[in-house]
Amino acid sequence: MAETPCSDLSKAEEILGRYPQEEPALIQVLQDVHRAYNYLPCDVLERVAEALEVPLAKVFSVSTFYKAFSLEPQGDTIVKVCTGTACHIRGAGQLVEELERQLGVGPDETTEDFKFTVKTVNCVGACAMAPLVIVGEKYFGSAKPARVSKYLTEGGADEN
Repeated sequence: MAETPCSDLSKAEEILGRYPQEEPALIQVLQDVHRAYNYLPCDVLERVAEALEVPLAKVFSVSTFYKAFSLEPQGDTIVKVCTGTACHIRGAGQLVEELERQLGVGPDETTEDFKFTVKTVNCVGACAMAPLVIVGEKYFGSAKPARVSKYLTEGGADEN
């Protein structure tokens, strides 16, 4: 992946201004930063550490501990394929293959235009709907590879 340019810190400053400048605010600040930038840029993490007076190593430790956070830029729309047992048995692998064919990226990769990031996730607790694809915030149950293009269009529309 290409080197990421320095981030616009104005968003980070606005976020930091909403919280007490102390360590207990760290996770909430990171959640807001992730929402604002769609990932956790390293230069923003340095600013967060400085503002909250938390060692940078701890900020990175928290950032890498939680799966909800990403240190890599992500697409505007996150596409998740459940790979839990029920979904796996009912064809989750073929859904991943079709996404890879259509988008040109596999799991944990982002399209060059930053429109989509593909992820595989463990059971999401919707086994009756297996196999399941989640595009943005939309759930598509009994998903079929032939409908992947439709899912991407319908699910991605709400994200912008």
